[in-house]
Amino acid sequence: MNADQPQGRNVSPGTYDLTGTTVVVTGGNAGIGAALARGVGRAGAAVAIWARNDDRNEATVAALRAEGIEAWSVVCDVAVEPDVEHAMAATLQRFGRVDSLFANAGIAAATPYVETTLADWQRVMQTNLDGSFLTTRAAARHMIERGSGSIVVVSSMVSRYGAARQAAYAVTKSGLVGLGRTLAVELARYGIRVNILVPGWTITAMNEFLRADPKFMKAATARIPVRRWAADEDYLDVAPFLAHSGLTYHTGNEVVVDGGYSVF
Repeated sequence: MNADQPQGRNVSPGTYDLTGTTVVVTGGNAGIGAALARGVGRAGAAVAIWARNDDRNEATVAALRAEGIEAWSVVCDVAVEPDVEHAMAATLQRFGRVDSLFANAGIAAATPYVETTLADWQRVMQTNLDGSFLTTRAAARHMIERGSGSIVVVSSMVSRYGAARQAAYAVTKSGLVGLGRTLAVELARYGIRVNILVPGWTITAMNEFLRADPKFMKAATARIPVRRWAADEDYLDVAPFLAHSGLTYHTGNEVVVDGGYSVF
């Protein structure tokens, strides 16, 4: 954990002002998660990052604080129940509240289906599904007591389209759509909104091996109407939109960020 205070001055809340709120981002130390953390932080929220790698957590927190964002991290393996319980308790002790949770932590395993071992399969299930269950449950319990809140589960376009060598990942991301819809129905009576973020092709370390293939990149990019992959900047405004308490009638929806891939 890092207790230093933010030093920069780049926080500029816009339409979706999150000043005074606390947002948890699991897996928020890299990739889309780090972009979501930066987005809500720039909108004025205090950001709590739950992720496994302490060094990466600290680096991300330092980068956010350099922009004037109030950021903090706790080491947490989302697939381990005591870790999640500790992370929630520590977050509440520090900030006193959790207004929004982005269940973003996830892993993938690019393995031919017939070569996938049960251990391979279970490893992806545990992080992506068990982790989302444990973290959203922890958030929901707190938000029910508060009478409001926002939960966002981060899925993927592989929940809609087939992807070779991604069976376990696709199953988990499809499952998260079902989880998000179910929670939206069940938790609405408590003033809690639940939505599903569906990213398209996005430049991250997780898919670096795909981007190293020029033939694949050409084919994949050709199907995206905007003719490029998403970058961190493409999530900066989506994050505060989904977290904002003013969207009281927006729940159970899939918010697709794919440059038009799904309609082309």
